[in-house]
Amino acid sequence: MVGWPVKHSRSPLIHGHWIAQHKLDAAYRREEIAPEAFADFIAHLAERGYVGANITLPHKEAALALSEPDDRARAVGAANTLWYDGGRLCSTNTDVEGFTANLDAALPGWEQRVGEAVVLGAGGSARAVVYGLIERGVAKINVVNRTPERAEALRARFGQAVQPVHWAALPHLLTRAGLLINTTSLGMTGQPPLPIDLDPLPRHAVVADLVYVPLETPLLKAARARDLAVADGLGMLLHQAVRGFQVWFGVRPEVTPQLRALVEADLLK
Repeated sequence: MVGWPVKHSRSPLIHGHWIAQHKLDAAYRREEIAPEAFADFIAHLAERGYVGANITLPHKEAALALSEPDDRARAVGAANTLWYDGGRLCSTNTDVEGFTANLDAALPGWEQRVGEAVVLGAGGSARAVVYGLIERGVAKINVVNRTPERAEALRARFGQAVQPVHWAALPHLLTRAGLLINTTSLGMTGQPPLPIDLDPLPRHAVVADLVYVPLETPLLKAARARDLAVADGLGMLLHQAVRGFQVWFGVRPEVTPQLRALVEADLLK
């Protein structure tokens, strides 16, 4: 995992579990690399003994520029996973499949019941979520952001399926939403709460939160109180790790209750 900072990352715990499970002669390490040193570090990645890397903030856009991105990374505008293919440094953005795979696990067939989706936020995580929703056939995605220009930028990037909406319109939007996703940091430990009333949501709606510290955010707690289906941020964290492990080691790992319990215990320390 390459980032600045990177000490908080749980990726070594996840990949270390899979490495031990599959008895691989491998190691997954944290590399804290300053932005000015990142290009040189990536240029010599293989010489340092690495078959690939995960990339986190603030390097995801630089990683895209320094590699050969696939359609997902190019569309999202950021790369979080690098690997070598015949000497070429390739990249993808596994947040896309991490988000949709987590929904698949929490609620199989979710895309059949969505109708309209509401995405809170318009940053990098929102781009990955919007692309994943478009991949799965969601025809209308309302992007709600306090800065309208950032939501407009998502429509410019992804097309007419995206509808930029001001925060004030949220209560009305929720009445017809089948899926609500929080991609902001609101509700995260140390951040302000997410000021939202879920009462207008229909009974069949699904609520997803990308925040995983705390494990149960106030948004998910409110959704469960209404007996709505939920998908949490830890599930997405686990599922987004699968593809990287597969391209590095040729083994597709599984997200199991045992792995989730391991990471949960670490988060609760």
